[in-house]
Amino acid sequence: MKAFLAALMFMTRIPLPQVNISKNQWHKSARYFSLVGLVIGGVLYLASLTLQQFFPATITSFFVVLLWIWITGGLHIDGWMDLTDGFGSNKSREQILEIMKDSRVGAMGVIAAICLIGGKWIAVYELLQHENAIILLLSPIIARFLLINAIRFFPYRNQGGIGEGLRANLSWLAIFLNFLFILALSYYLIGMNGFILLFFTAIFSGLLVVTIFKKLGMLTGDCYGALVEWSESVSLFIALAIWGLM
Repeated sequence: MKAFLAALMFMTRIPLPQVNISKNQWHKSARYFSLVGLVIGGVLYLASLTLQQFFPATITSFFVVLLWIWITGGLHIDGWMDLTDGFGSNKSREQILEIMKDSRVGAMGVIAAICLIGGKWIAVYELLQHENAIILLLSPIIARFLLINAIRFFPYRNQGGIGEGLRANLSWLAIFLNFLFILALSYYLIGMNGFILLFFTAIFSGLLVVTIFKKLGMLTGDCYGALVEWSESVSLFIALAIWGLM
């Protein structure tokens, strides 16, 4: 339970009672990231249903995206901006890592954040228009499931660092149980389209991870955050494409 609370406290800004979390419990928290996604997705889904009773889809989608940013504290957007600043510089591996470590945000990071937030706003609006708000529940779960796969199968920047501890405690069984959970939930909520959504989101997210790995030879905390934002956004647009084809 404390490992789950550690994951919830780290990945969200949901008010929680203060709990003493040991280093070992924190290292075990990654196996619960998908459940954190369920909490975030549940809040977004319920908020969208409630807000639609009072506002048009444009305003509702705007508030939902704001809530999305608030509930994560902008944690992943920060990683997304740092990554795009680094890769947008078109410099060497060492220089990219230095740029990503810099607390200042460059032009590429600002542009990337605007595109990301604007893209989410448009996608959420279209989903609400087509009465597919349920994707708001699935998107954060899928993104965090793909995150734990990246943590498990790609090396972290610092040996013995915080990411390395998470990786060491992600067993094959934990990955498999997370996979069964998201597969069952996706099928329950949207049928076979859930499998299609998960498959194509994994493909596009995998391309991002491989691109980063080829350039840097490892992943960093910023890469993890960027992956979450990318996966969430991609899943929204893939969902729209699925229903568009149907």
